[in-house]
Amino acid sequence: MSIKYEKLIPRFLGYVKQNTRSDENSTTIPSTERQTVFLKKLVDELNEIGLKDVKIRKVDSYLTAELPSNLDYDVPVLGLISHIDTADFNSENIKPKIVENYDGKSVIKLDADGQYTLDPAIFPSLKNYAGQTLITASGDTLLGSDDKSGVSEIITTMEYLLAHPEIKHGKIKIGLGPDEEIGTGAKNFDVKDFGADFAYTVDGGPVGQLEYETFSAAGLKVHITGKDVHPSGAKNIMINSLLIANEFQSALPADEVPERTDGRQGFFLLCDQAGSIDHTDMSYIIRDFERSGLEDRKNKVTEIVKQLNAKYGEGTVKIDMADQYYNMIDVMKDHMDVVKIAEQAMKNLNIEPDEAPVRGGTDGSTISFMGLPTPNLFAGGENMHGRFEYVSEEAMEKAVDVVLEIIKLNSEKK
Repeated sequence: MSIKYEKLIPRFLGYVKQNTRSDENSTTIPSTERQTVFLKKLVDELNEIGLKDVKIRKVDSYLTAELPSNLDYDVPVLGLISHIDTADFNSENIKPKIVENYDGKSVIKLDADGQYTLDPAIFPSLKNYAGQTLITASGDTLLGSDDKSGVSEIITTMEYLLAHPEIKHGKIKIGLGPDEEIGTGAKNFDVKDFGADFAYTVDGGPVGQLEYETFSAAGLKVHITGKDVHPSGAKNIMINSLLIANEFQSALPADEVPERTDGRQGFFLLCDQAGSIDHTDMSYIIRDFERSGLEDRKNKVTEIVKQLNAKYGEGTVKIDMADQYYNMIDVMKDHMDVVKIAEQAMKNLNIEPDEAPVRGGTDGSTISFMGLPTPNLFAGGENMHGRFEYVSEEAMEKAVDVVLEIIKLNSEKK
């Protein structure tokens, strides 16, 4: 464990044990009370560390705090942002496991029976972590590295700066927010109150990731109403909503799914389906890097609905479809100086920046369109959103190193 950041990993292990899963079916902000409970605990911690103006904002439920400048000249105000919620996977009773000095080739048993494993043959990224200490879940839950790694790294950075006043820095604002995983957390983000000139989300994956191009995204819910009658007299009367759901899915391009796409290819993803003969609900996410491509995909959905209603009767299939966020490159192309600071910070630390487009999104996508350019930095995690998630201690330490280096570069007199 790092002597330099001695509280980083204990802090992270404590955070992940607290269930902060968000709920897309909720209408409250945050979407779950457990997120509020966790944020209040962080308020106490940030006050104890010594940050200023620590508060949970009513408008967006972000926990914000400030580290005042120790310079005698002005530099841009830097923001650091991460989210405290975890994804739609079991988050109760998380039991993190530590694998010290991993050899890069062994199969890691997550649960006692070995039903779930981290196998380099399936997850080749494991080979990159030979000699490092890994933190995993125990098989029946996610870990929560997305994004409690980022939360831990930001708070540890602030703690380190307060313990080392000889390190010069400008004003730093931090924002720890809810509901990123359900795409609603940043929609009410108060950019003016936050008061930063530029920011970074610390919410990426492996070491080196620097992301300023994301998917454009939409969410889709499909509601299918059938007609359930006794099978003995069903001919020409029964309408089986489950079979219509199959027709809907089959009408989408079979190869445009996450498991068959990569790079800049978009997709449709069926996330959830539940129903009976009488009624079926389906939930999708729709992704494309181009705004025009996202519109084409939405138009494809609308056309399928039109065809099915023509076949089975108007109103049989109804949809709720709404945009969630857009590709931040549309904003970041005019603020590449923010990217270049992060690039230089990584290069100063002998880390090669990986600037491939992210096949996902961050709160920075939404916040950038609000006028605060916010690319995404790596936080270290791998295999997000499920039982196979893991993170390396060394990767988390490097994330803190990079954030500190960005702060140092921003403090230079222009």
